[in-house]
Amino acid sequence: MSLAVIKTGGKQYKVSKDLLLKVEKLPGNVGDKIEFDQVLLVSDDKGAKLELGQPFLKDKKIEAEIIEQGRAKKINVVKYKRKTRYRRKFGHRQAFTQVKFAKV
Repeated sequence: MSLAVIKTGGKQYKVSKDLLLKVEKLPGNVGDKIEFDQVLLVSDDKGAKLELGQPFLKDKKIEAEIIEQGRAKKINVVKYKRKTRYRRKFGHRQAFTQVKFAKV
């Protein structure tokens, strides 16, 4: 198995072995092993063998290791309405977890 599609944080990701990926924040500490059990698709090296879930594959888990827990760069959100003296500005930093896929 060299390619898989997993679902986490409401998004779908195409993953392979030794891939570093930032996903929505997951519980755990740096160095912990985690398993993704919502696997949508698994394929081998050449694409000859393809397993497709309905919607998920049963008994398939993708293992990963937590590399970093952090927060992304700050984005500024501005609300403005002309002629009414209405202005609001605030920032947001999204929390993320960086994982490295060990076995796909």
